[in-house]
Amino acid sequence: MRIPALPRPRSLAGQLFAMQAVLIAVLVAGYALFTYVSDRNQAEEAAGRQATAVARSVADSPSVRAAIGTAHPTAQLQPYALRVMKDTEVDFVTIMNPQGIRWTHPDREQIGQRFRGNTARALKGETFTETYTGTLGASVRAVTPIGEGDRIVGLVSAGIKVESISKRVQDQVTALFAVAVGALALGAVGTYVINASLRRHTHGMNAAELSRMHDYHQAALHAVREGLLMLDGQYKVALINDGGRELLGVTGEVVGMSVADLGLPAPLTGALLSSEPRVDEVHLTADRVLVVNTSPVSGGERRGTVVTLRDVTELQSVMGELDSERGFTQALRSQAHEAANRLHTVVSLIELGRAEEAVDFATAELELAQALTDQVVAAVSEPVLAALLLGKTAQANERGVELVVSQESTLDDGLLPESLPARDLVTILGNLIDNAVDAAQGSTRAQVTVTAATEGAELLLRVADTGAGVDPAHASLVFERGFSTKPAGPGGRGLGLALVRQAVQRHEGTLSVAQAPGGGAEFLVRLPLPAPAAAGAAGSGGRAGGTGDEG
Repeated sequence: MRIPALPRPRSLAGQLFAMQAVLIAVLVAGYALFTYVSDRNQAEEAAGRQATAVARSVADSPSVRAAIGTAHPTAQLQPYALRVMKDTEVDFVTIMNPQGIRWTHPDREQIGQRFRGNTARALKGETFTETYTGTLGASVRAVTPIGEGDRIVGLVSAGIKVESISKRVQDQVTALFAVAVGALALGAVGTYVINASLRRHTHGMNAAELSRMHDYHQAALHAVREGLLMLDGQYKVALINDGGRELLGVTGEVVGMSVADLGLPAPLTGALLSSEPRVDEVHLTADRVLVVNTSPVSGGERRGTVVTLRDVTELQSVMGELDSERGFTQALRSQAHEAANRLHTVVSLIELGRAEEAVDFATAELELAQALTDQVVAAVSEPVLAALLLGKTAQANERGVELVVSQESTLDDGLLPESLPARDLVTILGNLIDNAVDAAQGSTRAQVTVTAATEGAELLLRVADTGAGVDPAHASLVFERGFSTKPAGPGGRGLGLALVRQAVQRHEGTLSVAQAPGGGAEFLVRLPLPAPAAAGAAGSGGRAGGTGDEG
């Protein structure tokens, strides 16, 4: 026959209550057994001492000795024995002659009968106790002699029934069970209160549901490609996923560490430590552009902050390239407009019969454009930088700024190593030129001077403008994300120089700003070149010098 399984409580409160009930039941049962055995032994010992005291008191009573000497001792001793039983709460007091014939007994029919029990030790003058089953049942009794001089004239036996002793112990055990029931009831109330509070905190989910939610939580946490960071109320890391570790560039055990100790850039650390929510803020780390969102977690009190991180490094690069393409497009449109004007001029001169003047005009314009191209390519033959400088020259001209490539520029094609990608060079030089054009526009002599050369084992990029310059107090702040002395546009400002610094630091270079010799600001970038590239630069410089001497 199959025994049906007992239903298991599903709620946490039911499990706690079941555990408490079993625990209390085991404790009470064990303690009750121990108490019963221990108290029974103690009760029997106490009953023996009580019976001995009563028996000795009766044996030492002068009235008992006097009654024994009469012709009918029972007449006086029976009332006395009943009175002693009542006063001392013993179950019997039996007074007998040395032969064991009873003179007293609670049951009058037993008077004159022989005492059931041992009397040999008492006849020798010794008082002793024993457990014996007599006419009243099992009892703990004491037997003591009644002496008169050297002669024993009688015996006294006083006793308490074992049944009475057991009843005393059962009363104690009953009280113990009553206390246990009270403790169980109190535990049930406490369990209910704790369960109600626990359900409020766990939104009504039991232990199994919480375990399942934890598994889902862990799976979702590591499946999310974006970075996720959770901070507690003291701005210490409570949780971080794999994406967050990668985007922030942190390694090792960071849970429990303060945000201020993660070694992040100061603006990003400030955003994470802010008590106000941040929405789509752009921040830079050593090699990434991150969009940061923060949201405080509150439930009546501040409990922490949830931070999400998105990597927009590639997007920012693409946007930069798109801006450059837009600039090139505008320059081409402007040049197309200028070319159309010049073509109309040439056509008009021909229609007027002035063909020679038309040829001279067209030749002069062509020579001017070719001279600009030749100047840039001769100085910087590296194709990406040459194209960038030509495009920026056209953009600057459209804005009334003259962009000049200095005579110090000597950068041959193939000199730059593969470890220095063209995209980073465009980011560095393009942003520096854009900032310089913004600064020089509207000045008395609106000019931007660009230098791109190698100097020893370094690539040197210098951009100087004729603008208002940089306040020395702001020299260390101009490279921070969000800093700008110009009004913010629709897309915000203060990101270009921060991107330049990021790219420079990524290649272990240096970036500085100072006052240009002719006024304005001068930005200087130095990027280390690998040994083969540096050697090639030195050889190239030597050949250039030799060519100059021959000329």
